[in-house]
Amino acid sequence: MAVFEIFSHPELRRYRTTVCSRASIILIFTLFLTFIPPLFIVYRSYGFWRKTDTYREYPEIHFKHELLMVAELAGEGNYVTYSTYQTYNTLQQARLRIPLITSREEDVNGDGRPDNLLFNLELPLDDTESVLGIRLILIFDYKLFQFSTLTMEGMVFINHDNPKPGARYDVVGELRFNQKEPLSHTGTDHRYNSSVIDSTSIYAEDFLLPTIFKNYVARNLTTYLNAPYTVWSTGRAAGQPFVLSASIAYPEELFHYTPGFWYLIKWGWVQYVSVLLLFLFVFDRIKIFIYSNQLVNTIVVKPWKQEIKGN
Repeated sequence: MAVFEIFSHPELRRYRTTVCSRASIILIFTLFLTFIPPLFIVYRSYGFWRKTDTYREYPEIHFKHELLMVAELAGEGNYVTYSTYQTYNTLQQARLRIPLITSREEDVNGDGRPDNLLFNLELPLDDTESVLGIRLILIFDYKLFQFSTLTMEGMVFINHDNPKPGARYDVVGELRFNQKEPLSHTGTDHRYNSSVIDSTSIYAEDFLLPTIFKNYVARNLTTYLNAPYTVWSTGRAAGQPFVLSASIAYPEELFHYTPGFWYLIKWGWVQYVSVLLLFLFVFDRIKIFIYSNQLVNTIVVKPWKQEIKGN
């Protein structure tokens, strides 16, 4: 007659011993080998603590209607300039040329934040004057809110030189963010909420482009213009101004930041447990082999309460 299994259940055995015994020492030793080595393995894999992480956010950017423009003209050392800073204009009185400036920020997706800037500058020129190069600094307010609250003043620099006299210069690009250090995960950061150009200075050297750039790149957080698409057009008609047209988008940006304590614990715990499960399985089988085969003396308590002293 065939025999088949109709029911099964696990049998629980308890192994007892004194505190000061070889069985207790083996238990402590296996517990140490179960929980401590996974910690070192994960740590040495250079991924246990995430020192930096990234997130995406749409920054709140506003054009401050502040600028500094220098147009290089034909002729050695010949140029005209203009800025929105009264001190600079006073210092450059002989070279001052007031352009017609229009600008408009657009909110394309209707989220209440500008998405791009449309900027247009028309520089009046005499018929004998020719523009061979243009330099333009535009100043922006830059804000972040998702993790730490960052408020800073940034700039973009438009620069082009051409041996042929220009009629207009068209620029299409994006205002991007540059980091030398990660942002904080909480708090406020107003370190760079100060003027890129010191408008209160009475010294001409503080308004020189090399001085402005040197002070600006010393910051750990800056903005810049990524403009891969530019067109320099020639053939300016008599009586027509030189035109600079710029379309600058404010895209979503990828930011690096320093995670907080609870984020580190969450990330580290997942890695630790994934390695720990393997050690738990292996050392559980080792303990079963040692105690079930009575390699060390223990008292075995079976389910029906019968105590059997080990050999």
